[in-house]
Amino acid sequence: MIESERKQIIDLIRKEVIPAIGCTEPIAVALCVAKAAETLNMKPEKIEVLLSANILKNAMGVGIPGTDMVGLPIAVALGALIGKSEYQLEVLRDCRPEAVEEGKQFIAEKRICISLKEDIAEKLYIEVICKAGSRKATAVIAGGHTTFVYIATDEKVLLDKQQTVNEEEEEAQLELNLRKVYDFALTSPLDEIRFILDTARLNKAAAEQAFKGNYGHSLGKMLRGTYEHKVMGDSVFSHILSYTSAACDARMAGAMIPVMSNSGSGNQGISATLPVVVFAEENGKTEEELIRALMLSHLTVIYIKQSLGRLSALCGCVVAATGSSCGITWLMGGNYNQVAFAVQNMIANLTGMICDGAKPSCALKVTTGVSTAVLSAMMAMEDRCVTSVEGIIDEDVDQSIRNLTRIGSQAMNETDKMVLDIMTHKGC
Repeated sequence: MIESERKQIIDLIRKEVIPAIGCTEPIAVALCVAKAAETLNMKPEKIEVLLSANILKNAMGVGIPGTDMVGLPIAVALGALIGKSEYQLEVLRDCRPEAVEEGKQFIAEKRICISLKEDIAEKLYIEVICKAGSRKATAVIAGGHTTFVYIATDEKVLLDKQQTVNEEEEEAQLELNLRKVYDFALTSPLDEIRFILDTARLNKAAAEQAFKGNYGHSLGKMLRGTYEHKVMGDSVFSHILSYTSAACDARMAGAMIPVMSNSGSGNQGISATLPVVVFAEENGKTEEELIRALMLSHLTVIYIKQSLGRLSALCGCVVAATGSSCGITWLMGGNYNQVAFAVQNMIANLTGMICDGAKPSCALKVTTGVSTAVLSAMMAMEDRCVTSVEGIIDEDVDQSIRNLTRIGSQAMNETDKMVLDIMTHKGC
């Protein structure tokens, strides 16, 4: 691999693997609110928020860090009151109890209006209008959780990339395939990719913090307790499940704990990291082996998400667990063909798992994904692979990935609409 291409890939990973506090959809909304409020340069009196359906779906049922509250209104209020856009996906890290009380008052005074943005093709779209007296400021995020495409104050436009953002992204997108991902992870100079260890540090710390409390459904804590010994056995496998689900428990419940995200999702970052870390540590692997396995896992996720898109009807843990299955297969001593087999086995099994929003029960889906990751790796190491006469699997692993992402990004669009309709009409 030529040096310029390697540097492009490193830049891509550094862009896509970043710290986040809280679920990235409501946090991205808070980020957009913070930018609009900063642009207004005064405390807003009214805030109007217009969202794509996928953002709305992923922000309805998730805890907001530092608040013990669920949903968008408090995220919007805190974005305006204490949010700092320079913090990116850690925008609410300065949250304190007094700010939460002020935010509750802001909500009670009905200063916030949140609605669906109609007739928008972009699945990740956030538009915020902050008003104070006769003044107003607007900010728009689209395409990526931290990608501002429009900023304006009163009638003065400060940034406008709305028409060109998709074209620029298409031109700039790096062409990846599984072989290139594998070669990069295994041959890059270690010092150039050592930064990926930050994912292990942050995400393992999140899991260990979760074990000490009661977050969400406490799935990770439960798996680490009685059931680990009586049902599942005290094994590498049960430790992979408990660590991964625990980090998700804390994050979805709104714990003020940073995790390292991947492609705009903390759960994807957790699922791409912790199974690999636990397997490596409990099997005495070297630091170099851990670094390369983590890089293989995270870059596989980025590669698949390139064609799937940031948000879709397909649960992101399917993609993230596919990355960790690759990392585990390699740590087991697998070669490229066996890594490809692991991908094929994952796609054959988990395609179709729906995303019905971010919420505490995501820990269950994450656990399903990573348990399948281990199973797929074990099959691959026995040179067992779902064949091209079965379902959507193609002889070419990259075509199988495209088949998966076509289903997730196109065929499941109607499913996405139905899920949102069900979520927004409960009790009606």
